[in-house]
Amino acid sequence: MTSPKLLLQQTVNHIHPLSEEDFEAFYALFKPFSAKRKEMLTEAGCVEKYLYFVVDGLQRLYYLDEQNREATLVFSYQSNFGGILDSMMNQTPSKYYYETLSPSVFLRASYTQIDELLATHPAIEVLLRKGLTGAFSGILERLVELQCFSSEEKFQQLLRRSPHILQIVPHKYLANYIGIDPSNFSKLINSIKI
Repeated sequence: MTSPKLLLQQTVNHIHPLSEEDFEAFYALFKPFSAKRKEMLTEAGCVEKYLYFVVDGLQRLYYLDEQNREATLVFSYQSNFGGILDSMMNQTPSKYYYETLSPSVFLRASYTQIDELLATHPAIEVLLRKGLTGAFSGILERLVELQCFSSEEKFQQLLRRSPHILQIVPHKYLANYIGIDPSNFSKLINSIKI
């Protein structure tokens, strides 16, 4: 099994390689953290305090409206950064929930420590900017899918981006992510060549 430090370093290098000194300073902020299945890490109305790095497990970020309708927005899993980034970066109350869907192991760093480190390590600020820009690009692509694609096209796009998603995410959450009733999800799977 790959060490958490190596997983983090591989992910960081994919976004924006850091010098050994910068990476060690960044890595020093992260502390191990574990959570059980279906544990709420951040709730709507709370300010996100942490940047999570997923070592193992599956999580989702979702929105819950006044009628208790859920909208699954993002899944995170091994080698992903997680948390409610807009709340963390703006230090404002979240509109979203971040929960584990399986037992999960993380490295997590507090916003306060990250913010302090940015003042002395410009390369880490570049890393965060590039990471957030990549996330923003993904959100724009998702908005196009939501507004223009059929359920089948959304599902095919999801499988192109994350071919392993069917093996790790319960189908009811995938149905919610695509925007269809869970009872229709098996019909969708059967209608598409995977």
